[in-house]
Amino acid sequence: MTEYVAVDGGTIAYEVAGSGPLIVLAHGMGDSRAAYRSMAPSLVAAGYRVAAVDLRGCGESGVGWPTWSRTAIAGDLLAVIRHLGGGPAVLVGHSISGGAATIAAALEPSSISAVVELAPFTRKQSIRLGDLRVRRFRRGMLRLLGASVFGSVPLWRSYLDVAYPGAKPADWAERLGRIDSSLREPGRVKALQGMARSAPTDAGAHLGDVRCPVLVVMGTQDPDWADPQAEGAAIVGSLPSGSGRLAMIEGAGHYPHDQFPDQVVSLMLAFLRSPAASA
Repeated sequence: MTEYVAVDGGTIAYEVAGSGPLIVLAHGMGDSRAAYRSMAPSLVAAGYRVAAVDLRGCGESGVGWPTWSRTAIAGDLLAVIRHLGGGPAVLVGHSISGGAATIAAALEPSSISAVVELAPFTRKQSIRLGDLRVRRFRRGMLRLLGASVFGSVPLWRSYLDVAYPGAKPADWAERLGRIDSSLREPGRVKALQGMARSAPTDAGAHLGDVRCPVLVVMGTQDPDWADPQAEGAAIVGSLPSGSGRLAMIEGAGHYPHDQFPDQVVSLMLAFLRSPAASA
């Protein structure tokens, strides 16, 4: 059942299930909390209270926001956590929300016990000439750029086909249909474009300030980077020494939590039960 929390500028939609320590799930741009439809039940079964959030401008959340930055999204996620009792919560963020999770953990450490970043955009990005020789990166970048510049839903769908290499979820056609329908609602494409234009420099500036344990999960076939493992390692290297760890999922693209939800849940639970995360 959808619930809402009022935040300056609009409303944020979420749904919550289970009981126990709080986990907050935040999706990437152009998506909704349905991205975690396969993971949330497993986390509830593992003894967690799980809140899946629609980012500003996405899903059932409001669209009339003045900014789409990671800092703004971090504020929304912290508002949800406070609304649900104040945490401390495990904050899971995909792509743009990975950067937002970094900021939230740095700004309000008492509210965040651990962070899981899935294919996160958390650092300033730069493209080298050699990157364009990597076909999957070139294909993904062109589609992503076209979707964000022109506000094209068909180009976004084409990008998703590249971002899910190989294995697709069993409900792939239904998932694409829901995404397509949502993006055709007034204001939704504007949110996608705004997030795409938001540089991750605000998140990168806070990496060294994060005090909780961080798990970074990357797919080996993620088209958003020529070398996903190098990007993940750079994020971990920018965190305080010993606080971050990197896990790679073979064959996954930019949506490891949707392509391989059982593997991501297994990685998460092992991480959360480790001495560092459970301290």
